[in-house]
Amino acid sequence: MTVGILALQGDFREHEEILRSIGAPTLLVRQPKQLEHVDRLIIPGGESTTIGKLMALYHLLAPIRQRAGQTLTLWGTCAGAILMSRQLVGKHASDQPALAVMDITVRRNAFGRQLDSFETMVQMPVIGAQPIAGVFIRAPIIEAAGDGVEVLARIDDDTIVAARQGRLLVTTFHPELSGDDRVHRYFLEL
Repeated sequence: MTVGILALQGDFREHEEILRSIGAPTLLVRQPKQLEHVDRLIIPGGESTTIGKLMALYHLLAPIRQRAGQTLTLWGTCAGAILMSRQLVGKHASDQPALAVMDITVRRNAFGRQLDSFETMVQMPVIGAQPIAGVFIRAPIIEAAGDGVEVLARIDDDTIVAARQGRLLVTTFHPELSGDDRVHRYFLEL
């Protein structure tokens, strides 16, 4: 199993480092033909509008959308969660190129600006009893989850920060920056 990491912009190298540390073969994906060699794909955190526009420019939106949840297990972290959501709300929501593959509603930059970024411990029972350090950088939130979506984690104010729909996974925080590989291992088991 080779794990693709969308490598157009954002923190794709951090995902690559964690996956390599646990022995998972990786491929940095920049072109549609590279998708043929992966059965899992991570869409990293970064700037969601930029990543979406680059996905459109490099003709990656349609092939990922066609395989998502079927023959391609997909995980979006932060910006990746924005790109995977079926509905995006808030400022500039209509300008956002998106995959729109997961039945969630997401609000971009829900906690505020860069200065409002924070870290908090997140209980995510599917990865174990110990909480994970949730790194939230200009993070989105999941405002609503459809009937087929399983909420995996919330923070103290009951805000949804991780969810799964079949072979689709999103986290609005950055597990790749926590030094904890449990969410990556969970993704590999989906």
